[in-house]
Amino acid sequence: MSGPEADLLWSPDAERIATCRMSQYQRWLADSKNVVTTDYRSLWRWSVDDLDGFWSSIWDYFDVVSSTRISTALVDPTMPEAQWFPGAQLNWAENILRHVDAGGPAIIALDEDGNRSEIGRAQLVSQVANLAEQFRTMGIKPGDRIAAVLPNIAPTVVAVLAAASVGAVWSCCAPDFGLKGLLDRFTQIEPTVLIGVDGYRFNHKTIDRRSLLSELQAQLPTVEHTIMVRNLVPTAPLPTGVLDYAELITGDARPRYEQVPFEHPLWILYSSGTTGLPKGIVHSHGGIVLESLKANALHYDLGPTDRVFIAASTAWVVWNMLVDAMITGATIVTYDGSPTVDGPDTLFGICGRERVTRFGTGAAYLTLCEKAGATPGTDFDLSPLRSIMSTGSPLPDSTWHWVYRDVAADVHLGSDSGGTDVATAFVGANPLQPVYTGELQGPCLGVAVEAWNEDGHPVTDEVGEMVITAPMPSMPICFWNDPDGCRYRDAYFDTFPGVWRHGDWITVTDRGTCRIHGRSDSTINRGGVRMGSADIYQAIDALPEIADALVIGAELPDGGYHMPLFVVLRDGYDLDDALVDRIRTTIRTQVSPRHVPDEIVDVPAVPTTRTGKRLEVPIKKLIQGTSPESALNRATVADTDALDWYIDYANAFHRSRQTQDQ
Repeated sequence: MSGPEADLLWSPDAERIATCRMSQYQRWLADSKNVVTTDYRSLWRWSVDDLDGFWSSIWDYFDVVSSTRISTALVDPTMPEAQWFPGAQLNWAENILRHVDAGGPAIIALDEDGNRSEIGRAQLVSQVANLAEQFRTMGIKPGDRIAAVLPNIAPTVVAVLAAASVGAVWSCCAPDFGLKGLLDRFTQIEPTVLIGVDGYRFNHKTIDRRSLLSELQAQLPTVEHTIMVRNLVPTAPLPTGVLDYAELITGDARPRYEQVPFEHPLWILYSSGTTGLPKGIVHSHGGIVLESLKANALHYDLGPTDRVFIAASTAWVVWNMLVDAMITGATIVTYDGSPTVDGPDTLFGICGRERVTRFGTGAAYLTLCEKAGATPGTDFDLSPLRSIMSTGSPLPDSTWHWVYRDVAADVHLGSDSGGTDVATAFVGANPLQPVYTGELQGPCLGVAVEAWNEDGHPVTDEVGEMVITAPMPSMPICFWNDPDGCRYRDAYFDTFPGVWRHGDWITVTDRGTCRIHGRSDSTINRGGVRMGSADIYQAIDALPEIADALVIGAELPDGGYHMPLFVVLRDGYDLDDALVDRIRTTIRTQVSPRHVPDEIVDVPAVPTTRTGKRLEVPIKKLIQGTSPESALNRATVADTDALDWYIDYANAFHRSRQTQDQ
């Protein structure tokens, strides 16, 4: 059931509700479309019951820039064949850059050494136009691929906008990727242009990437032009045959935006690829335009006076969401560096200095600050900060309270759950409803979210599979190199035909809020009772001795079951009998007696993907006996040394069981 009233953390006051953009949109719906809604739940209900009317209204309300507009939004609602705005012609970059006359800079660029620069709005339009014209001179045509290996810096924003301007398909990875990880991705898409960087900064270290760019250039035979952004040394010599980014963005080219069909590919994002080659997830110009307007203007209440800061790797979809925030006229803040270079609250310091109004980060970062005893609200002037987005994993209950106690009492804290698959949230924040501990405020507009049991029936106040029962414009148009759509259908529609199964456990409460319990493919299923791993992390996260954890529930080939809990201890603590008992008691009383681990193991680190996701499924496969080569792709792992520890653990576990069987 829903939490008690004591779980209420924050409510928007009457003025905030009346003046937010979602309320303005509601009033416009009533006046212009005769659609009367009284609160968020009724607005959401209409948005999923009348998909054609809702998405058409988003187009009309925000006056999408297009050369051709068809009145019908949705022709075929069948998933995955849904067709949106057939015949429409537009360009994502043109819509992003439409606010050239708004006040304030377009981009504020920072690095961990304290360097700061601004790009004005007209300046950004000019740089994009010049780089786009250079792409055209190179012979780049709509549909050609441009691959980039760039950090979260202003030139990356310019480059993605220039690529979209000519109708090229953008694909970007972070420069901390190794050669194999990059080749696994870029070899699939056969890029014509490669953009790299001389290096980047992280934790007071300078990492040179020039040799990586040369190796990539040599091993990607389709690349005809290579460009380097000199991020570290503006005057450093360029390798032979490599073009200087700084020269390509200067000139007097006029903005030109290729008008492409609604479903034209915009960018290729990648699945984690932990168990095979990463899947290339392709999104469309039109889908991202509409979703960006809905999410940023209505759900996040952004406009031209806002400053948005999301400290994210360019390999994580939230970086794309940072760029998308510009569609409202907001200023964005880019940051090249470590999130903890000046201490755990480094990013909050940036929020204070740059007068950020919206801050986005991973749940793990907020929890890190909490456990470090940080008090950003006391140490920095965060008075302009109106909203915080937490994403990437469920936010522990204690961290929700920490935000309102030690960051800001009147901030809108929203936990969003979505993903690379749709470049947005399925469930998350809205400005009209209160915030409760541990609960996402509800399904987003136009997203038909339900929790389904194993029989495919919707359930309330019960844990179920998170499904989306109706199409969204930002669902992928395809996977790259999947001509018959087989891999696409297998990824989302194999369990419930015609219904998107996302792979998360979710509870939809009787008041419409949601709780996410972790990935359903890493379920802890003991004695027939299923439990999400996030519920166990939630329970033990409050223990001050534990810095991080990984829990696995592995069905074994002989019919057995093994459930280890791996814990990373904070400095100064040991995994003694007393702590083991306290962990077991915490799980027994707060989660379930059935889900007390078989063993608790002190480990040096928890292995994650490069975007911070725990490698639950690959570690589970190792424990089940799958070889490391088949269980995972090492190129996707952030810390391979941490991974090697678990490979050794799995080998020792198998040897022990073999000895017992003899």
